[in-house]
Amino acid sequence: MKSYARKYWAIAPALIALAGCGGGDRLPPTPGASPTAGYGVSVSDTPVRVGDPYTVGGVTYTPSNPSHYDEVGLASYYGDELAGRSTANGEPFNPAGISAAHRTLPLPSYVEVTALETGRTILVRINDRGPFSRDRIIDLSVGAARQLGLADQGGGPVRVRRVDPVEADRALLRSGRSAQERLATSPQLLTALRAQFERGGGVIPQARPSPDAPAQSAAANPAAAAPTAETPASPEFTTEHAGVSWQNPPPIAAPAAPPAPIRTPAPSASSAAGDYYVQLGAFSSVANAQRLAARARGLGNVEIVPAGRVQRVRLGPFANTAAAEGARGRARSAGFADARVLRDPSH
Repeated sequence: MKSYARKYWAIAPALIALAGCGGGDRLPPTPGASPTAGYGVSVSDTPVRVGDPYTVGGVTYTPSNPSHYDEVGLASYYGDELAGRSTANGEPFNPAGISAAHRTLPLPSYVEVTALETGRTILVRINDRGPFSRDRIIDLSVGAARQLGLADQGGGPVRVRRVDPVEADRALLRSGRSAQERLATSPQLLTALRAQFERGGGVIPQARPSPDAPAQSAAANPAAAAPTAETPASPEFTTEHAGVSWQNPPPIAAPAAPPAPIRTPAPSASSAAGDYYVQLGAFSSVANAQRLAARARGLGNVEIVPAGRVQRVRLGPFANTAAAEGARGRARSAGFADARVLRDPSH
């Protein structure tokens, strides 16, 4: 099996911002929720809301309250552009806080997020809905991304596991501060989680002890809940476990090797040099990336750049932020709501 290091870890320094959830991807606050005046002040953990099924972009999501939730996949983050706006449970969004958006977990709830690149784990409070993209499993606040070490890369592969933290840690997160950092993931478990990501990620089933073994929960022994590098992932690892029902999902292509960057003919004079780009989207499916790139041909120089399992679709390069911001405005006007400016010094 090709190692995680060869397929992702080796290119991690070049990974740049994944497409985050823009304002149009946020759900309106839950009816009856009362936003706190301002943000950066303590909020409440009650009432806990599960919510009714909802549909975004032809996909129906069914919120649930599972006692066990453990998933491997891609994380992205969103930041200052939504500062002060209401989250799905009615709290003002604090970009510096350690929070996140999830499609189906109760609001609020708590998860441990582990960066598979480093093994670093932090506690995060879920208070919003999203990301509404098939390629990502969680949208972190910029504060959470920074604490996890993912902000400079725009995101990356993670493990997300639901937990029931002590009140002291809950109180820190409710007030916008960081909880005590968790122990680093063991090398053995990290290898297994990276192998799981290489196989496409997915939900990790709860460990079932053998009849003659002492009872032990997955929370007490997370290594037992994760597949080993030698053991194939369960065929039941599917988004259905996360309460997602896909209506007419886009086809998924699995290429034998990452495609070469796709570039249009010569870029315009305004983008002849520089390391600024406008990212339109990031996909695990090459076919989906190619469809988005085809839609963006009229906006200028568009390229598909592979980064491990991710295919980034972006415009550029641009000589400076002003030129990139102008291109982002045109892209958003053309319907690319997730367009964001990023810098890639490696190009």
